[in-house]
Amino acid sequence: MDPLVLEVGTALVLVSLAAVLAGRFKFSVIPFFILIGMIVGPHAPSFGTINFQFIASSEIIHFFGRVGVLFLLFYLGIEFSVSKIIRSGRNIAVGGSIHVLMNFGSGLLFGYLLGFPLAEILIIAGMFTVTSSAIIAKVLVDYRRTANPETELILGIVMFDDLFLAVYLSLISGLVLGESTSLMGTLGSVAIAFGYMLLFFIIARKGTSLLNRLLNVRSDEIFILIIFGSLFFVAGFSETIHVAEAVGALLLGLVYSETEHRERIERLIVPFRDFFGAFFFFSFGLGIDPFSLGEAIWLALGAVLITIIINITAGLIAGRNAGLSYKASSNIGLTIVSRGELTIVVANLGIAAGLLPIIKPFSALYVLILASIGPILTKESKNIYNLAVKILPTKKKKVVEQKSQEG
Repeated sequence: MDPLVLEVGTALVLVSLAAVLAGRFKFSVIPFFILIGMIVGPHAPSFGTINFQFIASSEIIHFFGRVGVLFLLFYLGIEFSVSKIIRSGRNIAVGGSIHVLMNFGSGLLFGYLLGFPLAEILIIAGMFTVTSSAIIAKVLVDYRRTANPETELILGIVMFDDLFLAVYLSLISGLVLGESTSLMGTLGSVAIAFGYMLLFFIIARKGTSLLNRLLNVRSDEIFILIIFGSLFFVAGFSETIHVAEAVGALLLGLVYSETEHRERIERLIVPFRDFFGAFFFFSFGLGIDPFSLGEAIWLALGAVLITIIINITAGLIAGRNAGLSYKASSNIGLTIVSRGELTIVVANLGIAAGLLPIIKPFSALYVLILASIGPILTKESKNIYNLAVKILPTKKKKVVEQKSQEG
């Protein structure tokens, strides 16, 4: 008997249970999806025909997770417009640079002070730097923050992070894996990534009328086939030119957001976003062995504390530079704290290179904590900001309150 359908069905039951528990406690579903994935997986026991190890279905669950990221980022792109991002180009470049430099620098210092070798320091610095596009997309949608003034800067930072990651992985793989990496090859990859993103912005600005005609079909069945076909093709093609498939999905969403079919796409895509998005966080949890985390707990807690402080500070600086209020700027910092799939990509590079064994449990625990805390910080950002205003010195408090009201 092929257990594939039964295992996928079991996974769906567990994901549904996690969603019900999250709703009962009025909590973000993300940590529940991750934790329930951790409880089961390869280390879990099996009970007769019910196999909680998900051996037969591991590949399809992982694929569903990848699809979930595509839908999350595509939907986020639909919620925005290219014109807003173009107007905010300078702010995005400055904000993204501030975020990358502060996080990468703190990661370098953290690894150096703890006495790690150079290769491990560089891997830790990369893990500190890249945010989780999937988690950020999820919380922005769940907490209805897509229309907030700071959200386009958050989106810009996510895209900037991906560009940094593409360059960083190209450079660092030559060091930790012993692969030869030429300067011209790296510069060529960066130029291709920039040109690819620019192409989508041009299509969004100049090709809207053509897209409107192509998408003008009455049948929802045909319409959704066109949308899905273009989404998967663009995401897959993006990977071939070393641009993350999730960013390809985001760029396509930005293009479609400029068409007159935006609301129709949004309505049809929501159920798929929620279904496959749940699988991403569940599959992420499946890859974490809870029994291996103890040896890295203090190291991870220290890294988490530093990351939270640095990201809140970076968000405040980037937001104020963009002319946003203190409150909106604090929202940026509290939203970009989350770490997830991209951090694991960096960690896996170090694991594949045979670096110190502590890298694996450290990365798993670091991501798990920030993937759980990040959505909470985003949800409670208003209360956190109000608390910060209350404990500030009196004179400074008045200035902050006044400027926030002005913003």
